[in-house]
Amino acid sequence: QVQLVESGGGLVQAGGSLRLSCAASGHTFSTFTMGWFRQAPGKEREFVTSIVGRTSIVGSGGSTDYADSVKGRFTISRDNAKNTVYLQMNSLKPEDTAIYYCAAGALVNPKFSRGVDYWGKGTLVTVSS
Repeated sequence: QVQLVESGGGLVQAGGSLRLSCAASGHTFSTFTMGWFRQAPGKEREFVTSIVGRTSIVGSGGSTDYADSVKGRFTISRDNAKNTVYLQMNSLKPEDTAIYYCAAGALVNPKFSRGVDYWGKGTLVTVSS
């Protein structure tokens, strides 16, 4: 069982930055695909970004994917020694306002195309105009 705990959400003005963190339990963190989804009020949960973990496939470890709406503004990274994944969010817009959920998927699972195995409880990000 993997537990995910997000932190770092809050209120920020448009154009500002925030960094979200997600701490994971479990000794298999380094092999998991990690990422973030978000859900705005009245909307469905949507994919934001993912980062693949260590893998036996040469060149695939650490590869990242982003939703078009956040490309160039958001950056995902991970620290396997700390079992933590980060989301650096820059140039925030009011439309980025949402609850951000940390997600984990076993093995190589870019964009979580095979589904999400574990979810965090979410952290609220509010961007004011």
